[in-house]
Amino acid sequence: QSFVKSLTAAAVALTLGAGAAVAQDVVKFGVAAEPYAPFSSLDASGKWVGWEMDLMDAVCAEAKLKCELVATAWDGIIPALLAKNIDVIWSSMSITAERKQQIDFTSMYYNTPTVIVGAKNGDLDITPAHLAGKTLGVQVSTTHSRYAEKFFGAAGAVLKTYQTLDEHNQDLAAGRLDYVQGDGSAMDAFVASEQGKACCEVKGQVPEDAATLGEGVGGGMRKEDDELEAKLNGAISALAKSGGFDAITAKYPELVGKMIVPKT
Repeated sequence: QSFVKSLTAAAVALTLGAGAAVAQDVVKFGVAAEPYAPFSSLDASGKWVGWEMDLMDAVCAEAKLKCELVATAWDGIIPALLAKNIDVIWSSMSITAERKQQIDFTSMYYNTPTVIVGAKNGDLDITPAHLAGKTLGVQVSTTHSRYAEKFFGAAGAVLKTYQTLDEHNQDLAAGRLDYVQGDGSAMDAFVASEQGKACCEVKGQVPEDAATLGEGVGGGMRKEDDELEAKLNGAISALAKSGGFDAITAKYPELVGKMIVPKT
């Protein structure tokens, strides 16, 4: 009987071990719980959709990985990665020197200009001196908040931070903000919407500043996950060579010609 018990215990242990191995094979991609159209948002059925979600599916298929999405609050997404609640940050996170102190990144998988959007009045002056005394909305814990503080806040603009892109766009449309700073692709989508058409226009692109705006968007990784990083980078490279990026972007007319993606 003790022999039978031992065999049973061994079988249970093997089963549990197999289950753990299967669980470890699932790569958890963290996406900010707040919508960031057209890159990531929930559709009417509760499914995450958007350019970045399509790219995730393509990358995982190319790398032969089983992946799942985990919605995570943006301001806690790096702690969630470091705590191993997720394995990859896949949420339009810019690659910056400051973030590289904590985490690694995959290769850049897209980049987009940074723009200022304001009321539709024909005034296209976005110099820091011109925005002095005006209210500028930015999303919290982003490259935009750091850039705005460094250039516009220092010159006298009043900065107001928001948890989500949608929140500062709503306040801009309602006249509670003078300007908003954000990624060109996302802000172009807002300006092209019915609400955006009625109120707002893109004022122009801000001058580049790599120290704050970074080197484009990449997937955030734990520093020790070299094998997973290599698989993702290999998949990104393969999709670039095969035209996969262009095929995905073609599904989003508002992004065509408005973003930089890997080509080789």
